Amino acid sequence: MDLPQLLLVGLVLLLGVVGVLIPGVPGTWLVWAGLLWWALHVRSAVAWSLLAAATALLLVVQVVKWLLPPRRMHGLGVTARMAAFAGAGAVLGFVLVPVVGAVPGFVGGIYLCERLRLGTHGEAWASARAVMRAVGTSVLVELFACLMVVGAWVGAVVAQ
Repeated sequence: MDLPQLLLVGLVLLLGVVGVLIPGVPGTWLVWAGLLWWALHVRSAVAWSLLAAATALLLVVQVVKWLLPPRRMHGLGVTARMAAFAGAGAVLGFVLVPVVGAVPGFVGGIYLCERLRLGTHGEAWASARAVMRAVGTSVLVELFACLMVVGAWVGAVVAQ
């Protein structure tokens, strides 16, 4: 696969990760479609193994999301700005502390957004906890899985 196609696959994967944070956008399926595109062009054992593992992981995530409590966003102040802070925190955490850093980065992003909005530590922490209980867990599960798939893809591309 040549460099322009790799960049396009990377763009689709990035759009999928961002899409996880935007309600109504099928971010998980964009990540999977990007990986499928890559596997169909590369046609190696690593590509097919990664696609199979990612398919299994992303299907399990869909079941887990379905089993989690329903989202209760009304009255919590969940905004697009908060989603951007949470997503940026998760990606930054994922890069700084590979894989496990996504979780504290996600929560830290929500806390930072609320701290800027509300001003005090106590109010910001209480609001961040409420947001995590209502919507954060399902979004975090999906985002974490997509980041793991993208990280594995980057590793496979670099190793080739």
